[in-house]
Amino acid sequence: MGAPLSSAPQTAHPDRFRVAGNHAAEPARPGSPGDRGSTRCAHCTDGLGEPRPVEPGSFRDRVHRHHGVAVAYRVAVFTVGLLLVMLGIALTVLPGPLTIPPVLAGLWVWSTEFAWARRFFTTFRRKAVEAWRHARQHPASSVAVTLGGLAAAGVAFWAVGHFRLVDQATTALGL
Repeated sequence: MGAPLSSAPQTAHPDRFRVAGNHAAEPARPGSPGDRGSTRCAHCTDGLGEPRPVEPGSFRDRVHRHHGVAVAYRVAVFTVGLLLVMLGIALTVLPGPLTIPPVLAGLWVWSTEFAWARRFFTTFRRKAVEAWRHARQHPASSVAVTLGGLAAAGVAFWAVGHFRLVDQATTALGL
């Protein structure tokens, strides 16, 4: 059938903690009844990744001294960054470089707190500089594409309002 289950610990890490609810409890002794179940190390993060290093005496140092404030701050940073990235994604329907600034701003906000975002920010910033350089090398076509996209978006918004497309759609769907 298979190998017999042993009561030996699955890991050699003595700094593992037994999870009780959302909090790490006392260390479980290997082989004890509390040794079963999920484990979590004492320095695990809240799921958003490892925080960036904190300079002593900085604003982030003062925030990170209090666990509750630090978690709230990280959630706020993540939320603001997410809103900016979502705005940039929403702007992809418009042609031109309009999508780059909000996504870049969202990645910058994330990179102030999350190490994983700093890597994305660096790559995205390099690509944004390349796109800006291309737009500056071809100003006439960049302006034409951007103005044409804005005009198309304006016509679409006008048509939705003028022909009451939202009302017609809700009536057709029976809402």
